[in-house]
Amino acid sequence: MITAIVNFKLPADIDARKAADLFKGSAPKYRGMKGLVRKYYLYDAEKRIGGGVYLWKSRADAEAVYTPQWQAYIAERYGAPPEIRYFETSVVVDNEMAKVLAEAV
Repeated sequence: MITAIVNFKLPADIDARKAADLFKGSAPKYRGMKGLVRKYYLYDAEKRIGGGVYLWKSRADAEAVYTPQWQAYIAERYGAPPEIRYFETSVVVDNEMAKVLAEAV
């Protein structure tokens, strides 16, 4: 599995409520997305940063979404291009499901 952390600078006029509204507006497009296990939206008021943490089945699945067109969409929607970092994720603790997911390395 791959965890992708996506961050982007937010304009000064986007407060927590406005960010939540924008995030809710985009959430339906991620439902049922190929390879996406889970997504968390992020908002940091102090540093003016928004973004997301995504858990993907593979890096190829993530890269199929983070196209130049997707990056342009993020830049237009939030006012700045995204920074994307990838992390190998071999173990996930899921307390709600009472499971530990582990991949062979």
